[in-house]
Amino acid sequence: MVRFPPQLRQALAAFALAQFICSFAGSNMNVMITDISRDLGTTVQGVQLAITLFLLVMAALMIPGGKLTDLLGRKWCLILGLILFGSGALLSAFAQGLPTLIIGYSVLEGVGTALLIPPVYILTTLLFTGVAARARAFGLISAMGGVGAVAGPLIGGLVASAIDWRAAFVLQSLICLLIVLLSRKAVRDPLPADRSQRFDVGGAVLSALGLILIVNGILLADQNVLATIGLIVAGALVLTWFFLSVRAKERSGRTPLLSTQLFRNRVSNLGLITQNTQWLMVMGTSFVVSTYLQVVKGFNAIETGGVFTATTAGVLIASLGAERMAERRAQRTLIMAGFLITIAGIILLLTAGGTDGNVWAMLPGLFVIGLGLGGMLTPSVNVVQSAFSENLQGEISGLSRSVSNLGSSLGAALTGTILVAGVDGSAPGRAYVWAMVSVAAAGLIGLVAAAFLPRVGPSRPTPSTSQTPEPRRA
Repeated sequence: MVRFPPQLRQALAAFALAQFICSFAGSNMNVMITDISRDLGTTVQGVQLAITLFLLVMAALMIPGGKLTDLLGRKWCLILGLILFGSGALLSAFAQGLPTLIIGYSVLEGVGTALLIPPVYILTTLLFTGVAARARAFGLISAMGGVGAVAGPLIGGLVASAIDWRAAFVLQSLICLLIVLLSRKAVRDPLPADRSQRFDVGGAVLSALGLILIVNGILLADQNVLATIGLIVAGALVLTWFFLSVRAKERSGRTPLLSTQLFRNRVSNLGLITQNTQWLMVMGTSFVVSTYLQVVKGFNAIETGGVFTATTAGVLIASLGAERMAERRAQRTLIMAGFLITIAGIILLLTAGGTDGNVWAMLPGLFVIGLGLGGMLTPSVNVVQSAFSENLQGEISGLSRSVSNLGSSLGAALTGTILVAGVDGSAPGRAYVWAMVSVAAAGLIGLVAAAFLPRVGPSRPTPSTSQTPEPRRA
C-alpha cells in the first residue's frame, strides 16, 4: 500500500473535506426547508427556488471554473472558492429574508463550488501519480463526497434539531476555514499559472447558458413536460453553437474555453457516461427512498437519515478500499462490478424491503447499493482524469464535474417525475417501485458504456509514486 508523506496527507485531507462540504451543501437543505421558510417569512417554494438556483449556478460555472484554474492557478482558485463558499454560508446563517439567503447560498456558495471543485480533482491528478496512488486519493475524496450527498440530510437534520438550521451554515463556514488553513500550508501547485492566455468570455457565456437551460429543463420535468422539452432543446441548440464556436476558434489559432481534444478521446467519453449515470443513481436513490420514507412511512428527517446510514457505510467501505482494488483489478472491471452490485442492491431493496414490509428490511439493499456506488465512483474519475495530459487537466476537470452534476439533476428529475405522476394514479408505494426500477435501468446504460472501456490490467504502484513531494517552487 502506498504511503504518502505528511504534506500530501494534509493536502488530501483538504481535498476530501472540500468535496464533502460541497456535496453536503447540495443535500442537507432538503430537510430544513420548512424551518427556513418559517423563520424567513417565505414559502416552501421560495426556499426550493434558492436550492434550484444553487444547482444552476454551480452547473453553469463549472466548465469556466475549470478553465480559470489554468489562467489563475489551481491553488489560488481553490482558496478563492473556499473563501466565497464560506462567506456565502456565513451570510446565509444570518439571513433575515429570502433575498439574502439566495445571495449567500445560491450565488456565493454556487460560485465558490464552481471555483474550488475543479482544482480538487486537478491537483489530485497532478500530485498523486500512478493508478494505485490516485485510486487511494480519489477513493477518499469520493467517499467524502458520497457521505456528504447521502448523509447530508441526517447531519443537517441533527444539527437543525439540536441547535438551529442556521448552525448548519455556520458549520459549513468553519469547515471552509479549516480547509483554507490546511491548503495554505500543505497544498502546492506543480504547474505555474499561464496568465498570458485570454479567457474565452463568449464560450463561457454560451456554455453557461446552455447548461442553465438544460438543467432548468430537467428540474422542471415533474411540473411541465412541454416546458422541459422546450428548455432542453433550447439548451442543446446553444451548446451546439458553443461547440461550433470552439472549432472556429481553434482553426483561427485562438484558445477556446474547451479543447476539441476532450471529445475525441474514446476512453474519456465512455468514462464521462459512467460518471453521469453513477451520479444519477446516487441522487435518484437518495431522492426516491427519502421521499418514500417521509411521505409513505411518515419518518422525520433524522429517522430518514438514520436509514441512509446503511448506504453511507457501504460507500465508505468501498471507496476506502479503492487503492487495494485498483492494484488487483482493471478499472473497467471495477466500474462494471460497481454497476452490477448497485443494480443487485436495488433488486434486493425492492424484494426484501418491498412497499409494505418492515423499513429495516431495506437496510441490506441500501448497504449493497452503497458498496456498488462507492466501488465505481473512484475508477470512473481515475479513467477520465488520467486520459489527458497535464495541460488539459483544468478543462477535463470542469467538464467532468459538469457531467456529474447533470447526472445528479437527471436522477432527481427522472425519479421525481415518476413519483409525482404516481405511475398513472397508482398507490405511492407502487410509484416508489417504478422510480427505483428507472434507476436500475439507468444503471444498465452505464454498465454497457463501461463494457466498452479498454481491457487494461491493474497498475502496481512504483517506488517513486508520491513518496517524496517535489520541492516548492518560488
